[in-house]
Amino acid sequence: MKNTISWFRIIAIAEGISFLILLGIAMPLKYFAGFPIAVTIAGGIHGLLFIAFMILAWEVKNILDKPFTWYIKAFIASILPFGTFVFDRQFHGFNNS
Repeated sequence: MKNTISWFRIIAIAEGISFLILLGIAMPLKYFAGFPIAVTIAGGIHGLLFIAFMILAWEVKNILDKPFTWYIKAFIASILPFGTFVFDRQFHGFNNS
């Protein structure tokens, strides 16, 4: 149980970082420097991390008996820049109190 929650937090941060890299580095490289492989690489990594994040969010929801709305919030956080960082901070603060 604790291991799943730890992995969820690690993947949440990694997913957020990969999203920022995709938006802030890979996309400009593609459109301003003519380097489309950057989006292919960063997008693939981000896609894997997104899938892992959603699977682990479902597992954590079940372990901690969270409502389905919590899972929806996790999904929304994953599609907003900086969203997983905010979600992790709220989750970590709530989980430790």
